[in-house]
Amino acid sequence: MQTIAEIMTKDVLAVRRTTTVRELAEIFETRRFSSLPVIDDNGALIGIVTASDLIEQGRSLHIPTVISLFDWVIPLEGERTLERELHKMTAQTVGEIYCPEVVTVSPADPVSKAADIMSDRKLHALPVVDKGTLVGIVARIDIIRSINP
Repeated sequence: MQTIAEIMTKDVLAVRRTTTVRELAEIFETRRFSSLPVIDDNGALIGIVTASDLIEQGRSLHIPTVISLFDWVIPLEGERTLERELHKMTAQTVGEIYCPEVVTVSPADPVSKAADIMSDRKLHALPVVDKGTLVGIVARIDIIRSINP
């Protein structure tokens, strides 16, 4: 049984919360990545940022549907939804747009586990974490290459 450690990319390009949105866009464009791990200063994985997170900046603002009750105007999706939308659209750094909930695998996990997760969740890559520290990344292409060495 092949493990993730055998097929993962060990030299991982990661970004920090302070990476600017402009720098992130350049990485996505030049390196052709669709997602990048976000790490802290100690190399611990704290989240993931995707091209979709970046695309949020270019979309038009959805004016929420509201109802008027007496003298109040209440957004149906909630004020927090509108606030989050505005925050993402005006973000200047990765820290403002990344997702702190990230699915990971361990270097000792079988390759089949990564394949199952990617298939079930429609992900293209998974960070590989050992004791909270980012040690690699496994992408769909790595799994494909492992099938036909």
